[in-house]
Amino acid sequence: MKDSFTLHELYRTAKGFTQQCDLTNRIILTFGKQVIAFRYLDFISFRRKVDRVNLHDMIFNLDDAYDFEVIEAPKSNQQLVLTLCDLVQLRDLLSGTQFALDLNSMLHEALYTYAS
Repeated sequence: MKDSFTLHELYRTAKGFTQQCDLTNRIILTFGKQVIAFRYLDFISFRRKVDRVNLHDMIFNLDDAYDFEVIEAPKSNQQLVLTLCDLVQLRDLLSGTQFALDLNSMLHEALYTYAS
């Protein structure tokens, strides 16, 4: 018998999308040409790293060092080199994904609480 698993899309933007894998219980982030698989806690850690980047400094500091930000994904040995626009778009993607995960969790809890 063939093992089957399904990827469920969580959120999509013009720059990328996220999916949840039933088999591995991972969140798969596709952003530009990068594909990174996260466990839930690693996803939260990555989102916090992205949210901690000071966009104000990137906008108003004219130094070349502020033109991009390098963010390493936890436990994957992958780095993303992100411009200001990339960071804004990635934040949107990660926030939308978190909202979808929270909503799915609340629905699951409500449905199984009332079904019992």
